[in-house]
Amino acid sequence: MSGQTVSFIREFRLDNAPDEVVRAARRCLLDLIGVAAAGSRLPVSRIARSVAHAQFGGGEAKFLFDGRKASGTGSAFANATTIDGFDAHDGHPLTKGHAGCGALSGLVAFAGDGETMSGREALAHLIVGYEVAIRAGIALHASAAEYHTSGAWVALGVAAIGSRCLGLDAATVREALGVAEFNGPRSPMMRCIDYPTMIKDGSGWGAMTGVAAAHLAAAGFTGAPAVTVEETVHEPLWSDLGKRWRITEQYLKAYPVCRWAQPAVEAAAQLRRDHVFEAVDVASIRVKTFTEASRLHVAAPSTTEEAQYSLPFPLAAFLTRGRLGPEEIDGAALADEAILRLSRATTLIDDPRWSSLFPAERWAEVEIALRDGRTLRSEPAVARGSAENPLDDAEVSGKFHALMQAGGVGERAAAIEAMVMALEDHGSLRDLLRLIHATPEAGGAP
Repeated sequence: MSGQTVSFIREFRLDNAPDEVVRAARRCLLDLIGVAAAGSRLPVSRIARSVAHAQFGGGEAKFLFDGRKASGTGSAFANATTIDGFDAHDGHPLTKGHAGCGALSGLVAFAGDGETMSGREALAHLIVGYEVAIRAGIALHASAAEYHTSGAWVALGVAAIGSRCLGLDAATVREALGVAEFNGPRSPMMRCIDYPTMIKDGSGWGAMTGVAAAHLAAAGFTGAPAVTVEETVHEPLWSDLGKRWRITEQYLKAYPVCRWAQPAVEAAAQLRRDHVFEAVDVASIRVKTFTEASRLHVAAPSTTEEAQYSLPFPLAAFLTRGRLGPEEIDGAALADEAILRLSRATTLIDDPRWSSLFPAERWAEVEIALRDGRTLRSEPAVARGSAENPLDDAEVSGKFHALMQAGGVGERAAAIEAMVMALEDHGSLRDLLRLIHATPEAGGAP
């Protein structure tokens, strides 16, 4: 590992970041908190928190929107699982995954009650976590034969955050990254696409591993070199730390479903704008997209996990209801016969044109055959929310408030948003953490 990488992890301060980097960090943080609120209502979150509370004893850190305490490793596991469980969080196209989910969970694990960590420090830690995790993810996908979940590489970003919080020296930072990479969960991503269940993207295990790696290194535990950081072939990825800001390349999701399904939803939105038709008028749907998206095949999901890792169902929900929010991928929507009819009438086609552009670009086209004999064909579409096609601040805010409402904590959304958007001006994290830790029933006022 170059000394430059270790120096960046240890020495980066918010003063070194351009304004657009700080803005990106605030937007990602706000989005993640909203996703955590909505995710806290799901069975996957309740199970993860219950088991972590029982099995990972300790009182260093709390669960988001729960209030109970566990060890840092336990809270990181439960909180990342909560965010990951509601698939609306940010991501980076070249990692094919999510850095923020683990990074925020790692930050919360080391922040304690927030009394001794300032808002400026918190944002700086978060930025470092993103920059390290994203580069580790790109390096892993470039060097490993199989497509691994985010947990495999987000562990390094969390270990970097932990190294900063624990004040590790340069040699010990190297050990922490080595332990994190070696033990990061290299779980096969496409298995959870083919079988969408609560395992999701491995972020819970990755966050837990990263927290443990930092503590182990601090205690003298040694690790093998992190090859995604130290091998010469990956040097170009790390040489631009502090110059190229990967966090600004993040996307924020417009809808709470797999990013791969969202180009098709945008193509359908295009057709709704350009033509007059109702869902009952649709006879069948054809979607041309890239290989990985064509494997999001579940047409009649019985769980939120299956609905979020489906392409036909959210597309049908959008065409039926004219929107795609938390209510469309859970509860009564899963049994909505109007949605299910269109979902079952949808055919997914692996188009070599779009497959050749993945993961840097993700495209889809939609053809809708109407009962009156007409066929409506969209232009090729990409998902909204990317760095090239970003959500504006009003859309990010609107999404956040909707997610907080879905999580039963809408009354504290405005206060949290105000704190996050001026976080660098806050003396400590205490008040923000009180709001994001307290249960819906507790209110959470500072």
